[in-house]
Amino acid sequence: MKMRRVGIVTAFSMFLLALTASVAFAAVAPGTYGPNTGSFNSANAPGSSHLTSGTPQCVVDANLSITCSAYVLGGVGHTNGNVALTASYTAIVDCYNHGVNPNNAVESHQTSFSPTSQAAVTSSKNGQLSVPTRSVSFSGAPIGCPNANWTPTIRPGSQTLLSFSYTLTFAGFASPYITISQP
Repeated sequence: MKMRRVGIVTAFSMFLLALTASVAFAAVAPGTYGPNTGSFNSANAPGSSHLTSGTPQCVVDANLSITCSAYVLGGVGHTNGNVALTASYTAIVDCYNHGVNPNNAVESHQTSFSPTSQAAVTSSKNGQLSVPTRSVSFSGAPIGCPNANWTPTIRPGSQTLLSFSYTLTFAGFASPYITISQP
């Protein structure tokens, strides 16, 4: 019976290790993410839309904040657009009670946060659309504790960027013209 229990505990431990590893592999790493072959969909843009200057790309910094660059599209006529950046983060929140043992967390839980930065973009003269920079980060995430007397702290190293999506959608079109996303 004892060997069976050890086998069950070992199997369960291996399952948790595999689950943790799969979550780690799903995370977005710091780096530069640019358009790929599927990023532009000309069916979702005014007839002669093209990139005039700049490069649509998103940079994930070491602190997992994301900044997507500004650029200019030409040939859009008088068509306006909407640019949006959304990210999905998780982190572990440790709650501390300043009374009994202030160095040990009394409660820990995972929090999720999905910030969005979007803007309406108006076409300018000569049929150009100047798309502004968009940025999001984990700062401002709702971190709380079940007891108002406890102090919440993000556990160092627990913040994870699960995914992000950057889109530019023209007015009158149902789907984005530009999409950059991970994973």
